[in-house]
Amino acid sequence: MSQLFQIPALSILLLASPLITAQESPWLLIPTVSNDPKLGFKGGVMGGHLRKLDAESNYSMIGAFANYSNTDSYTGGIFSSLYWDANRNQLKAGIVGGKINNDYDDYLGSGQSVKTEDNLKGIFFRYSRLVYPNWYLGFQAVSSNYAIGAEDISEGLMEQVGLTGFDSNGLGLVLEYEQRDDVRNTTKGQYFILNNIAYREGLGGDESFDVLQGDYRYFLPFGEGHVFALQAKGRWTDDAPQSGYSSLQLRGYTRGNYLDKNYTHLDMEARIKLHERWGATVFAGVGCLYESFSECDRGEYLYPSGGAGITYLLKPKAGLVMKAEYAVGEDDNSAFYIKLGQEF
Repeated sequence: MSQLFQIPALSILLLASPLITAQESPWLLIPTVSNDPKLGFKGGVMGGHLRKLDAESNYSMIGAFANYSNTDSYTGGIFSSLYWDANRNQLKAGIVGGKINNDYDDYLGSGQSVKTEDNLKGIFFRYSRLVYPNWYLGFQAVSSNYAIGAEDISEGLMEQVGLTGFDSNGLGLVLEYEQRDDVRNTTKGQYFILNNIAYREGLGGDESFDVLQGDYRYFLPFGEGHVFALQAKGRWTDDAPQSGYSSLQLRGYTRGNYLDKNYTHLDMEARIKLHERWGATVFAGVGCLYESFSECDRGEYLYPSGGAGITYLLKPKAGLVMKAEYAVGEDDNSAFYIKLGQEF
């Protein structure tokens, strides 16, 4: 079981906020902290630059991150999230690398302790263009040599394109529906994305199989500045090896520690406005790992999650939020995070 990091989260947010909020500077510099069963205690830093590529587009961001954990693991990378031509074009891309020492207490529910050491190399790219009001169509490419559990290594960036870890190269299509008032800190609207990745030996990978992913998000404002957020998300595989299976993605669990061919979860969160830029989150969800969806009627395939945290709005114009959260799952699963951005 991971233990709650003992430095108060409020103290870290207060320490960080003067560095990055003065007069809405385009520069961003924040500490990142997490404590979970995979990498133990992990601390690092993320920096970036924010700007609008044109007056009618969302804020674009180019940044870099680096972190180190007490398991002697380290990762680093660069990333970008770009919007231009009045949001008609969107591009997300990144490169990551590092050394990962995983320590699984109960690997795949076997009761066995497993330790692995891997050198991480990964790259992803996604471009989409507006083809009809609110609808985007695009393509994506993924390449990685990393073992199971890579989604969270780049602070969630890899998860956006479905990288789950294996020697692989894949291509796919992306369909998006965008109706949110703010892509980074939504207060109302809906968002939907459906995408696939075709991993093929002919592209230089070790295996040929297919992955389909779907993600629906709904946001409802209530009260004085509060928001109810809902996410329904799934990942389904066809002919995948075990290294390409779907992983549990709820807060409080170790990515890669629980796997099956398919995965679905429902996650709900109340985002409460406390005072000016300060807020709080209370969240709960349940995930299901399964071969057939009918198995989700049985408790052994279900994984509950819940927790709470505090948030600080670093860049109001760009919608960038820093948050500290503690999440608890079933058995001994729990984790603590200080990171940039809303969970969804």
